[in-house]
Amino acid sequence: MGTAGPALVVERIVKRFGTRTLIESGGVTFAPGELHLLVGDNGTGKTTFLKILSGLDTADEAAFSLNGREFRGGRYPDALRREIVYVHQHPYLFSTSVAANISYGLKQRAIAGEECARAVAEAMQWAGLEAVRDVTPKRLSGGEKQRVALARALVLKAPVMLIDEPTASLDTKARDQIKTLLETLRAEGRIVIIATHDPEMTSLPGATVWRLADGRIVRRPS
Repeated sequence: MGTAGPALVVERIVKRFGTRTLIESGGVTFAPGELHLLVGDNGTGKTTFLKILSGLDTADEAAFSLNGREFRGGRYPDALRREIVYVHQHPYLFSTSVAANISYGLKQRAIAGEECARAVAEAMQWAGLEAVRDVTPKRLSGGEKQRVALARALVLKAPVMLIDEPTASLDTKARDQIKTLLETLRAEGRIVIIATHDPEMTSLPGATVWRLADGRIVRRPS
């Protein structure tokens, strides 16, 4: 089990679409070593919130920090991009192989050779993907594609993982496999924030539920 690191502190995030305010919230602290479940109706802004934290979307106002690194609008810091990783609900996978997809982010960071190969092998073992390492993504099941996306994020060793609807449209076996992987991420001391509609997620160890409604994020009482 890893050692818990610093919290992700969200002072304020505001996101508007024309005259509509989608998100206007703050005073939220996401502690390490927990599965933070972000729930709420469709269209309330869960995915948008995660994308703002990861620098994939912009906000009208934004102020948050992690381990002394702050973001207060303007250009999103490269240092935060290395520490906060977003996993899409429908991950885009290149038409190569499972191993090549998992290694993509490492190669973008100029990590290659034995170090890259070792990290990819460890990630495939973690995600249970050794048997499909050379398979093209179009031949994978939905659950396998989601595990590839998680493994691709895992190898980057980011302390914060933002994961959008990881169990959506999966059968019971695939959902259980994903939940097991999410639990290992939490146990390693990462900050794991998951947008989800899956009520079974709340029974996972270390689960903390946050509700996004009327633009505000509020922690649900235990």
